Amino acid sequence: MPSLSLSTSRAKYHARRASDSPVARALARAGLTARGVIWILIGIIAVMIAVGAGRHQADQQGALQILARQPFGSLLLWLMGIGFIGYALWRLSEAAFGVTGEGNGAGARLKSLARAIVYGFFAYLTFQVLSGTAKNQTHHQQDLSASVMKHTGGVFLVGLAGVIIVIVGAALIIEGWKRKFMKFLNTGQMSPQTRRAVQRLGQIGTIARGAVFALTGILVIDAAATHNAAKAGGLDKALLTLRGQAFGEILLLLAAIGLIIFGVYGLAEARWRKV
Repeated sequence: MPSLSLSTSRAKYHARRASDSPVARALARAGLTARGVIWILIGIIAVMIAVGAGRHQADQQGALQILARQPFGSLLLWLMGIGFIGYALWRLSEAAFGVTGEGNGAGARLKSLARAIVYGFFAYLTFQVLSGTAKNQTHHQQDLSASVMKHTGGVFLVGLAGVIIVIVGAALIIEGWKRKFMKFLNTGQMSPQTRRAVQRLGQIGTIARGAVFALTGILVIDAAATHNAAKAGGLDKALLTLRGQAFGEILLLLAAIGLIIFGVYGLAEARWRKV
């Protein structure tokens, strides 16, 4: 039994060492860079919609489709897809071996697992856009909501999903307000001016992203409460809903700038994140 315990400990040690390898760190930073780029593009699309010049979906798919139309678009999409895969693998390693800056708590590991799944989907979506087989995300989410609500307990499940999204958004707002994200950064490698700039970018951007997530969850809850799946949707639906309010163009422009700021912070995180 002691030998079994020892061998298990050694296996975990070597697995952790593998996760800390230069290749793993490079994948993590590539993934963080891809995440920053995608949020900058989503913010730019939202700005275009706010000023009446946008025709793309203000979500991950719309951002990827913009990349696809650029010179060397296929190469850019391949790089984004590889980046998302790297991010997902890095988060999986955190789920398995613990999160730098948070330790080995179950909550931190579960969050990393959820992020791994989300960014694994983004990688899948990237390669769908690359192959030309991607479907409209908002319509797909509405169809999924409608399908679920047809079943017994489906309305409850859709409403619960909306509540979870609102909670995630609220958690991001709190994280941004309290600047909790700074504990994940190698602040000792920054000058005082850089540290203040990164802190401000992260604070504004994280709060903006949390607010958009919370609005997305509210729309899902409203769809469940009214039995109207057309009210559900993702980021694109949430941002378009903002534009439809009083002073909607201004609200959407503020949200868009906030998302761009988060993307810029994401690039800073790719540089200074503890991985």
